[in-house]
Amino acid sequence: MTGRELTQKEIAEVQLNYPPGTRIELIYMDDKWAVPSGTRGTVKFVDDSGQLHPIWDNGRTLAIVPEIDSFRKLTELELQEEQQFKQQDQGEQRDFLEVQSL
Repeated sequence: MTGRELTQKEIAEVQLNYPPGTRIELIYMDDKWAVPSGTRGTVKFVDDSGQLHPIWDNGRTLAIVPEIDSFRKLTELELQEEQQFKQQDQGEQRDFLEVQSL
């Protein structure tokens, strides 16, 4: 796992393009302990070397090395779909709790 170091300008660009809260999806990670391809996560921060530190939806926290790993931002449509799914899931949980309390 070797890659060139990013310049300060490139690091600033990564930080600008992936602010905290940005939703991403992993395409490929070149690491022995890689997060599975297709896993989604939320960017926590970008460090001083330009690595993205997400919290993956599966609970892992392995960083992305942009010059080695492959990932993408979720589209607006995907973000809307996630929000709708989350709202639907919360409604189903609320219904389940109401039934349990009867």
